Amino acid sequence: MAVELINPDGLPKPEVYRQMSVATGSRLVFLAGQVARDADGNPVGPGDLAAQTEQAYLNIGTAMAAAGGSFDDVAKLTVHVVDWSPEKYPLLGEGVARAAAKMGVDPVKPITLLSVAALGEPDLLIEVEAIGVLD
Repeated sequence: MAVELINPDGLPKPEVYRQMSVATGSRLVFLAGQVARDADGNPVGPGDLAAQTEQAYLNIGTAMAAAGGSFDDVAKLTVHVVDWSPEKYPLLGEGVARAAAKMGVDPVKPITLLSVAALGEPDLLIEVEAIGVLD
C-alpha cells in the first residue's frame, strides 16, 4: 500500500482520524469535492447529513477505483459541512461508517473538518475532497 497512516508520538492520538499519512507511491490523485449525487447526478439524502456523507464517501471510492486504486489509497480528506456544530458529529460518523462498511475499508484518514455557510447547491450539506496516492 502506498499510504501509511500514523499518529506520531508527541501529538494527540484521536480515534476518529490520523494526524498524518506517509505516502510512497508514484501517482497522485487529486479529487474534486464529492457531494451527495449518484452517478446520474440525482440528489441523494435531501436534508440527511448521514446519507449525504455516505454518498460523498462512496463517490470517492468510485473515483479512486477509476484511477486504479481504492478508498484505502486516500492519503488526506478535507470535509466541508454546512453550519457545522458538535451535535452533527454522530450523523457524520454514521454516514462514514455506512460507506466504509459498503466499501470494506477503514475510513480513518488524516482529515480537516471545516464549517462553511453554504455549498455550491442549496440542498448540499457536505462536500468531501480527497488526495490519493497510488503505486
